[in-house]
Amino acid sequence: PTTPRYRQPETQFQPSKNLSQLFHPPMTLLLITLAIILLALGAIGTIYPALPSLPLMFAGAWLMGYAQDYEVIGTTTLLVLFIVSAFGLAMDFVAGMLGAKYTGASKEALWGAFIGGVVGAFFVPAGLILGPLLGAAIGEFADKRNLWLAGKVGIGALAGFIVGTVAKVGAALGIVLIILAQYIVYWLA
Repeated sequence: PTTPRYRQPETQFQPSKNLSQLFHPPMTLLLITLAIILLALGAIGTIYPALPSLPLMFAGAWLMGYAQDYEVIGTTTLLVLFIVSAFGLAMDFVAGMLGAKYTGASKEALWGAFIGGVVGAFFVPAGLILGPLLGAAIGEFADKRNLWLAGKVGIGALAGFIVGTVAKVGAALGIVLIILAQYIVYWLA
């Protein structure tokens, strides 16, 4: 008689709602730990703009889903999390630009707000708020030589930064709540 080339092992891991089996191999535990670190870094990045907040959080959610064979966090959930992340990033970018542009900012003011935000990231927490404001104001003043307009553009850039940060924080909170809801539903089912 011929024997098959591949024979399945007698005992296979069967998914269960038992917590000890959910984190069965050490590699899974390592991947989930890395996913939680990515989620935490992303959460920090919502306030600290030097970190790519929402992409880190999405990567952490994807890694958590992958580590558990998409049993708890499936593809539909990951698609929803991707949309939430993309929306939060778009809102952050658009709000900052519109805040400055609404007040009549020049191209130099927009560059100033960007550079001010990058430099301000090194002077936490005051630099995070004052960096874009001062950068936009300096850029606008260098272009138009009008102190009143420069101040107005700086305030617009600050308002845009605040709205963008609120959008990022909201999206990050949405990601965390969706992940928690998935685990609660999984454990209660």
